[in-house]
Amino acid sequence: MLLTAMKLRFQFASLFCLAAAALPGAVVYQKPPKAVLDVLNAPTTPTLSLNPARTYSIEGRPVRYPPIAELAEPMLRLAGLRINPKTNGLHNTVFQSSLLLRKVPEGTPIKVELPANPKLSMPHWSPDGKQFVFTNATTAGIEVWLGDSITGKTRKIEGVKLNAVMAAPAFGGGGRGGRGGGGGGSDVQWMPDGKMLLVEMVKPNRGAPPATPVVPPGPHVQESLGGARGSATLEDMLQNPHDEDLFEYYATSQLALVDLATNKVTPVGKPGIIESARISPDGQFFLVTTTHKPFSYLLSYRSFPRDIEVWDHTGKIVHKAASLPLEERVSLLGVPTGPRDIQWRPSEPATLLWVEALDEGDLKNKVPYRDKVLTLQAPFARSPHEAFKTEQRFQGIQFAGKGGLAILSDFERQKRWVRTMLIDLDHPAEPRVLWARNNQDRYKDPGNFVLKSMPNGSRVLIQDSDNIFLEGPGSSPEGDRPFLDRYNLSTGKTDRLFRCDADHFEEVVALLDSHGDRFVTRRESPTEPPNYYVRTAAGAMSAMTKFPDPQPSIRGIHRELVRYKRADGVDLSFTLYLPPDYKQGTRLPTVIWAYPYEYNDADTAGQVSGSAQRFTEMTGYSELFFALDGYAVLANTAMPVVGSDPDTVNNTYIDQIVADAKAAIDKAAEMGVTDPARVGVGGHSYGAFMTDNLLAHCDLFKAGIAESGAPNRTLTPFGFQSERRTIWQAPDVYLKMSPFMFADKLKAPILLIHGEADDNDGTFPVQSDRMYQAVRGNGGTVRLVFLPFEAHGYRGRETIEHVLWEKFAWFDKYVKGTAAGAN
Repeated sequence: MLLTAMKLRFQFASLFCLAAAALPGAVVYQKPPKAVLDVLNAPTTPTLSLNPARTYSIEGRPVRYPPIAELAEPMLRLAGLRINPKTNGLHNTVFQSSLLLRKVPEGTPIKVELPANPKLSMPHWSPDGKQFVFTNATTAGIEVWLGDSITGKTRKIEGVKLNAVMAAPAFGGGGRGGRGGGGGGSDVQWMPDGKMLLVEMVKPNRGAPPATPVVPPGPHVQESLGGARGSATLEDMLQNPHDEDLFEYYATSQLALVDLATNKVTPVGKPGIIESARISPDGQFFLVTTTHKPFSYLLSYRSFPRDIEVWDHTGKIVHKAASLPLEERVSLLGVPTGPRDIQWRPSEPATLLWVEALDEGDLKNKVPYRDKVLTLQAPFARSPHEAFKTEQRFQGIQFAGKGGLAILSDFERQKRWVRTMLIDLDHPAEPRVLWARNNQDRYKDPGNFVLKSMPNGSRVLIQDSDNIFLEGPGSSPEGDRPFLDRYNLSTGKTDRLFRCDADHFEEVVALLDSHGDRFVTRRESPTEPPNYYVRTAAGAMSAMTKFPDPQPSIRGIHRELVRYKRADGVDLSFTLYLPPDYKQGTRLPTVIWAYPYEYNDADTAGQVSGSAQRFTEMTGYSELFFALDGYAVLANTAMPVVGSDPDTVNNTYIDQIVADAKAAIDKAAEMGVTDPARVGVGGHSYGAFMTDNLLAHCDLFKAGIAESGAPNRTLTPFGFQSERRTIWQAPDVYLKMSPFMFADKLKAPILLIHGEADDNDGTFPVQSDRMYQAVRGNGGTVRLVFLPFEAHGYRGRETIEHVLWEKFAWFDKYVKGTAAGAN
């Protein structure tokens, strides 16, 4: 049973008083009331990944809230990576606790045999979809397991321990579902024939890790001899020579081929810091990127010097594609000179494609073309072929499965203008612009291309003669209405095969054929939990899954999309959540939760995002839990900052967010749901920065909660968020936008929460520590909660429970406890 708002309020107040009586630093992890815990502990809705043949799917159950003991495992913070030395993988990854196969389309479940105490990645399908491979993280390392799609039987591949330190998301296996714990990326891939795997293994016989020096050999020195550029304020950089040794030790891997019939493991080339290895479409070559010294103490491994080479199966270098220096001279808005975005052309056996800047990588240089696209066929002996030039910065390319057809995008930053063009890589001609729009214009978003996997793992357009397919959110003034379109490349005609109805939120997950006649959707509504369906373009629908409601106790919460205007006419919106026992006309204490975004114009700023037809699920430390404690919640409250020039839009940041906040409160009060005398505000990251500023520059709020924020912009002097001016170019903006500088004006109580191991650019934990001291020293009411072992977002079970307790206790005391205004 759901506790009444009165019981919840009593429990929160009692717990908070007990903790407040403890000495600073003596607080133990607290728990919110049982009603909240029951919702928090509900099972997750699985995500399906379909095989390339669309005959089977697999679903995982992610471990949403690992125990804090798992987050407390050893962690090395090196070169922008967080390494677990026990597994030789990444720290704090998302694992699956179980896997389940389903026959498509009927959805018949097939149990998957799993190892004991599993910590699994989402699987990767074989090219024919008959097998799948996944990883299992153990205290002895990361194992590789092979599964059979028909029976669900699995076996461990002996003699292989993965090095997942440099793992990046792979191309995927034909469905939705992300990389899981410690190994689902480029560290294990299927060869195109489906008989072998390409893996990145821990270097054999590497010995013990470098010992920490008891006595330093000398001072730690950094030096710049001129010509370097300012860089973002990054976390987890190398600090000294010992860090360099540790990085080399754990990041060095051995590329190897594994024969699945014989279990024979054959090394490929020499060990190295392998950032990525991509298989050519014909399976004869590997495009290998290796990192080497000199390393940087200011930049992450992604900016370290790299060699990009084509290897054969023995590891012999048959072509050096690029030798790239340390990226210390790249401007904040620039790109490196020389080859970048190097990849294989999927429609050719072994043809490289890459991009090179024509403007020295700097947008300040005025040139007729920004980038050029080059190709080079095996055996890589000829000069590269220039296939195309882009007027603006190259943004991306999607390939057809055959021939030279490709769809390329370029982007102009000043106007936020993106163009999508049809080109032919084999027959140069004037490109045909398919779409051109402001990339923030959700209403004109044509959607995302629907892709399929090639045998080597690369992704190409699903094509039916001249037709391709697009699926998108279908944003509109009424909210999102996802769609599936068939687009004819010859005529430019669009046929809408599916659009979500007005009473549901239903999105296309995958096509089951190349014509768009049958497809899988994920469907939900305010009263129906998400489930998967097989649909036809003619409108027939059959269920693949029947997942139950995981959180029935919150189904009485009212949800509504609300639209209104700012004083200057800018359209705004929020999603309103009201408690299950809400009585019409009752004015409630209210929580506004938001995150600001910058826009070029009022039209795009005022567009509605999201849908009121989503099935409400409460997870993590979400602000939606406040609806269980008697609050009205204004979630996803629009906080646009509008300016035609992205370089100067922040000049009016403070005025605009205050106007945004006032408009939201006025609208909720006009509706009769909000007591304007009892409103709290909160946000995470840049939303925390917004919260600090609102409390410092207006008197609209009784209290605030700022999670993982950065209130002092002098500590991010080379830019933040979309601000690309440095502090030396716009000192007044940096100072005015820093709520730290106005700590003496911040009189409303503020709760600061921060992960002690924050990994986000610029949001160092010291930001919240200094803000606490500034507010405290100026007589303000402030509480600082540091979360052990937590990063920018929080994951530990004990942490999640305690953060909810802290947030509710704070607002119950300082917002709900305020005398209510007149109804």
